[in-house]
Amino acid sequence: MDAIVTPLVSRTAEEAGITTPANAGGHRRPSREEAEAAVRTLILWSGEDPQREGLLDTPRRVVKAWEEFYKGYREDPNEVLDRVFEEVAGYDDIVLVRDIGFYSHCEHHLVPFVGKAHIAYYPRHGVVGLSKFARCVDVFARRMQTQEAMTAQIASAIVEALDPRGLAIMIEAEHMCMAMRGIQKQGVSTTTTKFTGVFKEDPTEQVRFISLVRGIRI
Repeated sequence: MDAIVTPLVSRTAEEAGITTPANAGGHRRPSREEAEAAVRTLILWSGEDPQREGLLDTPRRVVKAWEEFYKGYREDPNEVLDRVFEEVAGYDDIVLVRDIGFYSHCEHHLVPFVGKAHIAYYPRHGVVGLSKFARCVDVFARRMQTQEAMTAQIASAIVEALDPRGLAIMIEAEHMCMAMRGIQKQGVSTTTTKFTGVFKEDPTEQVRFISLVRGIRI
C-alpha cells in the first residue's frame, strides 16, 4: 500500500512569527552596497587597509557569506515539516535521529558555535522524512542564536508539525566565544535538552533517549 501523505497547512513567515531580514523589527533591509560599505568600515576600524590587494574584494565575499550563514531567516520550518506519512504499518515506538551536525553564530559576539543535535519522538499521527529534522535544525541554526533558544525553537516547530506523543532533543556544541575570546578555553562542550510529552512525564524515557544517543544498551 502506498504511504498516505498529509500536507500540513503552511503559514507565511510573518504569520508564523518568523523574523526575516525584510521585516526584522520593521526596519528597512540595507542594500548590498551598504552592507559592503559596513564591512569596509570594520576593516578600517581593525587597523587594516581595505584597499590593499588581499582585502579589496573582501566586503563582497563577506556579504555573500552572510547570505549563507543566515539563510534561516528566509526559511519557514512549517514548510520544511510540511508532510506527515500516516501509513507506517502501526509503528509507534521511538524514532531517533542523532549526530545532526550544524553550525550557528552566537548572537552576542557573532562568532560560531558548532555541534550536533539529537532528536527523538514517539509518533502519534505519523512520521516525517528523516532528512526533515536535519533541515529543521539548519533553519534555526542559520540565524543569530543562543543554543538555549535554538533548542526550544526546534522543539516547538516539530511539536507543532507532528503533535508527537513525546519529543526529546539534545544539542551539544562548542562555542567559539569561549574558545577565541574572554575566558579562552578550548574544547568546552555545552549541552541543552528539551523534553515534551512522555519524555517529560517519565524519567525512564529520558534515560532511554540519552542511552540511545550515547550508544549504551539498557
